[in-house]
Amino acid sequence: MKHDHEGILKRVRYDLPTDEVLTDLSSLFKLFGDTTRTKILFSLFESEMCVCAIAELMGMTQSAISHQLKVLKDANLVGFRREGKTVYYFLADDHVCKIIISGFEHLLEERK
Repeated sequence: MKHDHEGILKRVRYDLPTDEVLTDLSSLFKLFGDTTRTKILFSLFESEMCVCAIAELMGMTQSAISHQLKVLKDANLVGFRREGKTVYYFLADDHVCKIIISGFEHLLEERK
């Protein structure tokens, strides 16, 4: 017996994002695949911080943290502000918070 999928396929094809958008989404999720970047994001979820505070928290060099912050900044996941010579980093917007919260809730739900 052959199934008639025409209606479903037509709807899904219409709603499916372009390959370019899906590639961008995949690249975004890859950024969360690095433990250091995820720790930085989770830390910034709690409070904005300067590079030296993040480096101390992570037990890493300021140079290593600065590199990861640049990657996150280039992806519009973190923003920054200057106060004198000190640069403070923070999560770019509510969407980033929601991604972190959703991922964390999913993990906690799985572990119940």
